[in-house]
Amino acid sequence: MRDASPQTTYLKDYTVPEYFIHSVALNFVLDEENTLVTSRLTLSRNPASRSMETDLVLTGENLLLRRVVLNDDTELTDKDYQKTLDSLTVYNVPQQQPFVLTIENTINPKINTALEGLYLSNGMLCTQCEAEGFRKITYFLDRPDVMAKFTTTLVADKGRYPVLLSNGNKIAQGELPGNQHWVSWEDPFSKPCYLFALVAGQLECLEDKFTTQSGRDISLQIFVEPHDLDKCAHAMQSLQNAMRWDEEVYGCEYDLDLYMIVAVSHFNMGAMENKGLNVFNTKFVLARPDTATDSDYEHIEGVIAHEYFHNWTGNRITCRDWFQLSLKEGFTVFRDQEFTGDRTSKAVKRIEDVNMLRTRQFAEDAGPLAHPIRPDAYIEINNFYTLTVYEKGAEVVRMIHTLLGAEGFRKGSDLYFARHDGQAVTCEDFVKAMEAANNVDLSQFRRWYSQAGTPVLTVSHTYNAAGQTLTLTIKQHCPPTPGQAVKEPLHIPVKVGLIYPDGSVAPCQLEGGTAADEVILELTQAEQDFVFTGLTAAPAISVLRGFSAPVKLVMERSLEELAFLLSHDSDTFNRWEAGQQLVGQVIIGLVADVQNNRELRLDPIIIDAFRQVLAQPWEDLSYFSLLLSLPSETYLAEQMEVIDVVAIHKAREFVKLTLAENLQNALQTLYLNNHRDESGQFDAGAIGRRRIKNTCLSYLCALDDLAIKNWAHQQFKTAKNMTDQMAALSVMVNNPHYARKQCLTDFYQQWQHEALVIDKWFALQASSPAPDTFATVQALMAHPAFDLGTPNRVRALIGAFSQANPLHFHAANGQGYQFLADQIIALNTLNPQVASRMISALTSWRRYDASRQALMTAQLERIMSTEAISKDVYEIASKSLA
Repeated sequence: MRDASPQTTYLKDYTVPEYFIHSVALNFVLDEENTLVTSRLTLSRNPASRSMETDLVLTGENLLLRRVVLNDDTELTDKDYQKTLDSLTVYNVPQQQPFVLTIENTINPKINTALEGLYLSNGMLCTQCEAEGFRKITYFLDRPDVMAKFTTTLVADKGRYPVLLSNGNKIAQGELPGNQHWVSWEDPFSKPCYLFALVAGQLECLEDKFTTQSGRDISLQIFVEPHDLDKCAHAMQSLQNAMRWDEEVYGCEYDLDLYMIVAVSHFNMGAMENKGLNVFNTKFVLARPDTATDSDYEHIEGVIAHEYFHNWTGNRITCRDWFQLSLKEGFTVFRDQEFTGDRTSKAVKRIEDVNMLRTRQFAEDAGPLAHPIRPDAYIEINNFYTLTVYEKGAEVVRMIHTLLGAEGFRKGSDLYFARHDGQAVTCEDFVKAMEAANNVDLSQFRRWYSQAGTPVLTVSHTYNAAGQTLTLTIKQHCPPTPGQAVKEPLHIPVKVGLIYPDGSVAPCQLEGGTAADEVILELTQAEQDFVFTGLTAAPAISVLRGFSAPVKLVMERSLEELAFLLSHDSDTFNRWEAGQQLVGQVIIGLVADVQNNRELRLDPIIIDAFRQVLAQPWEDLSYFSLLLSLPSETYLAEQMEVIDVVAIHKAREFVKLTLAENLQNALQTLYLNNHRDESGQFDAGAIGRRRIKNTCLSYLCALDDLAIKNWAHQQFKTAKNMTDQMAALSVMVNNPHYARKQCLTDFYQQWQHEALVIDKWFALQASSPAPDTFATVQALMAHPAFDLGTPNRVRALIGAFSQANPLHFHAANGQGYQFLADQIIALNTLNPQVASRMISALTSWRRYDASRQALMTAQLERIMSTEAISKDVYEIASKSLA
């Protein structure tokens, strides 16, 4: 038996809150098994409410109620209120004037394995309240449009919890009998309860400061477990970089006197932007050159920036309701992407973001869980922290930026901040600010917020030599998605450049317009023609430059055309994209050869194209490495109507091996020229050199060459930074290598006390194409270092196997599917959020052959029949089968 049928919440049913909470005074007497929470709420009836109900209904889950007091002098009895499993209804509250309600309840953080509300992590008490975790702490109007000023007092044993943190500024502290102490915090800004946080534990602090443009000194503090204090310097520098960038680019200055970050080992997400007290997964704080890769360093800076940027785009202005989640997340992801691009390589950052979008979000758009960036309905809001809301949401904001230009977008954001500071608003309010600031009409553009699915642009062209004109015809179409059979045309910015046959830039001059190096075409109809004039020769067409819209592009191109664009396109994204299309077309052709048992032969145009790339000088070595990288197996799978994971793997590996054989000398020279010890250096040059040499090593280790295998082994043994050590171990694990087993053992012995490094060890083995991988994964489940209660470890082993190893997860006998279903069922009651996120590997079952479809749906049905299935898991599994 499962729980009673979960209720669906609909956007159309939104109503304003019946009551407001103006201020909250919280008192916690902290204990890992029996925390006493006292909340003193000052409330009043909302005059805008049209409800005839006069009872006050508060939400609360897993709470033991002790007492309720009205206006400080009337203790209520069970005749004055009703308590259910998820609510507290108080009768006969005052309607004409504000009133005070004091509630006492207790909670048990130790048994809270779902990691929502107040829970225990390595002896530290911490909270996670987004989206609806605060109701697991005390009874409240747990909705984002109820904003209040919070004062919090924490009382705890001084020995066990010497550090007591909450939102805002510290206003008082003191000692109590019995080795107890207390600290009071005050947040002067009204906020919804999802932004509340507290942390208590034995923590060390790295402290620094930041001076704002107006001359205010802000104290910056990063709290970690004592053994991690030496891994915080990069996080601190990242925070200072983000604060400076936000002032310079958006004019946003920090508003409190103190900004704190706490690193927590057990966390369902990446981080949380609680006002002034950000709680982070350790993965996105801790870094030292020997324990963190270059990618880790970049991600840490990006996530720290993301949560800091939320101070304005999420905290000062928050969501009216959870359907507006992309209001804060889409805008803030766009901001952190731009920040990282400015800090590193814009070309590389854009390519990495689009890769994520096209391999994962496009699949979400094409599956049974497709939803708009502003969803219409949900059963469990935690399930809508999706790539669609975040990454596609960021692309929608980026399109507005493209249409308005940087200056126009800044005018719009300034107006948005000025209009709505201190408010809970909607996506519509954001778009209206952009319109008003720029005197434009974005009525049609709004469809991006309500229509699901990935639009398909079909592009054709004709060149008129006599008239020296080029006519570009673009058609748009969006396939049906659940609940949306018919789609209306969208407003899509399509950035275009033209290139003459000699490689020079051709003028982009539309009829009646002026010439430019590139132009933004505004597609608003199902089909439109755009005529370019003054072209003395037929140009190559560079369409969707910078990936100017989150769409699929259908355009017939020969291998020769793609090779030409790979050599000559001045747009860094489209140059890389030409290479991906070139290789992708060839690999998909080879897939058919594998399926039909034909001999595999690589078209020499691929070898020549890569040889030309290798022969050119490159200032941005990270971008150079991306030009040399093959499309991933996941991306290639998206190009097939029926996915054949075995054929894709064989075809791609053949291409990689053949390129290595033909380009061995150039790859070896490039590896040796860039193989040097630059440990601790994270400038663009050092990062680029590590990236390009390890790309070369990956190619070279496909060869059965003992000397090259020795290079990998030697790099592993002598590496002084995690980037080089992991790169070497990776090629040994992913290719036959004499030292594979020993190096895996040595790596574990070296790093067994560093949890984040051991996560890499688990993930590397789980994603390996080696024949024994499934047996290895099963054995690792019983490893002493594996813990099903630690989300990072679950993602590292179970997540990596199911989402990053298509070859073995989709084994024809279905063992991968059964394994994943077993783990989801085990996680269902332990941590429903993590369990529901693991299901995604099964949701695309319609894309596979009939046999695999049957095996995958059987496991989804088994999950659905689980006793006491959680709302989180039920929603994903049921929609996947619909």
